[in-house]
Amino acid sequence: MRIATTIFLTDQTITPVRLARELEQRGFAGLYLPEHSHIPVERTSPYPAGGVLPPEYGRCLDAFMALGQAAAVTERLGLGTGITLVAQHDPIDLAKQVATLDHLSGGRFTLGVGYGWNREEAEDHGVVWRTRRDRTHDALALMRALWAAEPTAHHGQFHSVRASAAWPKPAGGAPRILLGGAAGPKLFAAVAAHADGWMPIGGRGLSETVPALRAAWEKADRDPAALRVVPYAVRPSAGKLDRFAELGITEVVAQLPAAPEPEVLRTLDDYAQYL
Repeated sequence: MRIATTIFLTDQTITPVRLARELEQRGFAGLYLPEHSHIPVERTSPYPAGGVLPPEYGRCLDAFMALGQAAAVTERLGLGTGITLVAQHDPIDLAKQVATLDHLSGGRFTLGVGYGWNREEAEDHGVVWRTRRDRTHDALALMRALWAAEPTAHHGQFHSVRASAAWPKPAGGAPRILLGGAAGPKLFAAVAAHADGWMPIGGRGLSETVPALRAAWEKADRDPAALRVVPYAVRPSAGKLDRFAELGITEVVAQLPAAPEPEVLRTLDDYAQYL
């Protein structure tokens, strides 16, 4: 089982450089970073986990800049977003950021994609809330057009780009794309249509949901062997990892605390037993 990690890196936590070096030295598989551009103080969107929104949501570093630092001081560590709020980005700029990071890191990048939960944040970016899923899918299609080997145009419902020279290209032609979201037919159809796999938060109920995803995947004529399910923000235990392995899952992303260096390193020491 490949054990990657995720953390809300902020101005008060361990730094990207220090964490990336520690992860690679200890043999962890990767580092995934979340993003929020800002958190409006006046909001009605509830925190999905319930209770008070943790302060790190409004303090997190820019994921791509932090991952660029991590890439520069490592050679093998996987790099990813968990997740990128694609609808809140200009997709032409985002395509360039993704391609540059993947190119400079030698193909180590995974683009984790999400639709978002914070309506007020999205609306500040000009996103009409009910359109966020379709905008995300359209943006992914535009980015793939810019990553294509030959100049390729895209004319979608929300985004368009002319056939263009757009370099660098991602190292493998396109990065791995994992779609996050709650299990269900609508989400699984989107995974099969637009992504290379699913990032379920926490990993509960996968014994029931993974077979349903595989059915949707095969219905879309996707290669069954190509599907990737990567449980995200997991608190690892031996029993949990064994259950994941029985489902054919080969990678999990373990949650690290949004904390200064000593606490993060203690958590890595604890998680190292599962490597």
